[in-house]
Amino acid sequence: MSEVVSLAKAGNIARTQRQKDNWTPMVFDLHDTWFPIAHSTHVGAKPVRRALHAQPVYVWREGAKALAAECLPEALKSAATPKSAFTCGTGIYPTVEQYGYVWVWYGNPDNKDVTLLPHIPFLPKDGVGIPNYMRTSVRFDGNSSLSVENLLDLTHADFLHGEVIGGEGEAESDEISFEYTSETLTRVRHVVGKPVSPVMRWLGGVRAKYQEFRSTLHVHLRSNVCISYPRFRPGFDIPNMQTFVPSGPFRSRVDQTFSLGAAPTPFRQLMPRMAYVVGPQDNFVVRPQNPCYMNSDDRADQNSRFDAPGVRYRFLMRKLWERQQAGDYSYLADADPGQDISALLGMDK
Repeated sequence: MSEVVSLAKAGNIARTQRQKDNWTPMVFDLHDTWFPIAHSTHVGAKPVRRALHAQPVYVWREGAKALAAECLPEALKSAATPKSAFTCGTGIYPTVEQYGYVWVWYGNPDNKDVTLLPHIPFLPKDGVGIPNYMRTSVRFDGNSSLSVENLLDLTHADFLHGEVIGGEGEAESDEISFEYTSETLTRVRHVVGKPVSPVMRWLGGVRAKYQEFRSTLHVHLRSNVCISYPRFRPGFDIPNMQTFVPSGPFRSRVDQTFSLGAAPTPFRQLMPRMAYVVGPQDNFVVRPQNPCYMNSDDRADQNSRFDAPGVRYRFLMRKLWERQQAGDYSYLADADPGQDISALLGMDK
């Protein structure tokens, strides 16, 4: 389904939805999905520890094969080590390596299906050839749902990350649209006459004062994997993947991968490092929000005129959670997480 939302209508939808129910993002522990638990290059013979919904996950290699378990390798054979139904009592999670990540199946192992892995058209499926400087890792003091909501409202970037994406200012036009299935949400923001950011001007060589900006964000609801495709004209595309792995109710981890082959050398090499500037800026905003949702009160969330995609995200997450609470972990007929999203991202435009 798709919607093109006027600015006034977007605000009305947001206010109406908030009056109907409260939003408690930390409750969503969604099963039967693949989580990109680590960059492939960060996994070697020595186990590394990650967290997934507040549970430890240890990742290591035996030869070329990546393994993931609920405990350290030496504890796997011990009957005294607790092992969950998510590993059929073996302690070993189903894993697969694609797009430069080690993915862990979180849910009933009998339901694992590699066709449910997201399609990421700008990254090599075998992960070969991705430069290490294109990979970054950032931690947030907020759960993954809040972090994704923050990302869905790109207007925050105008004043929070102006040096990267371009600052605030009167544009010729500024429109949002979104479409969704029961498993995904895709938000597009299209701005004509956006001020060029200092980073793109200094490192990217863009001399124009204004740009046309089209930013597409494709969100996988169960895993909160976000596939982002910003396009700047004049300028270039900055495709990237952001993982938003739910470490716990107050933590999330983003292992991000950029694909900047079309950008000039200074920009291509330095733009991924901006994640360590942008990440703390986002964390500064998200951190104080997280504990507010632990308390039940009548205070309404603040909202912007661009909130409609975020409100739809809340609605879809709640519906998916309710289905799983009723014991239904299936993927509905409209869901195809592994579909080719090249056209959806606007890569062919």
